[in-house]
Amino acid sequence: MFVHRRDVQIQWGDCDPANIVYYPRYFAMFDDSTSIMFEAAGFSKQDIVHKYGLVGIPMVDTRAKFYIASTHGDWITIESRIESFGRSSFDVVHKVFKGEALAIEAFEKRVLVGRDSNDPDKLKSAPMPQEIIDKFLNG
Repeated sequence: MFVHRRDVQIQWGDCDPANIVYYPRYFAMFDDSTSIMFEAAGFSKQDIVHKYGLVGIPMVDTRAKFYIASTHGDWITIESRIESFGRSSFDVVHKVFKGEALAIEAFEKRVLVGRDSNDPDKLKSAPMPQEIIDKFLNG
């Protein structure tokens, strides 16, 4: 299974007045981590959208479990991987480590979305390309 890791330093703007990361900032980091993971696997988001005629790859479900807070200046490691594939969707798991300790577990479901060929004003799910599935399953 393809796993991507990246180190992130917590910035001043990530923190609330108590100097801990304001939780929506983590979701922005997770969104970035998914895009960066795809790029590391050889599939930039722009290339996927153009090659397969997609409108986008929106998140349709997301949640997280927070165990350890981070503050300005801390370094965290975000480990991202695709947990499973559906016909047009995929589930991503992000694990955030602060040192060796698990700080956050986050989960997102994304769907490939294109235009409906019968009505271009409507959107509909698009099938997941096999080459993407193979890359993430086989590393």
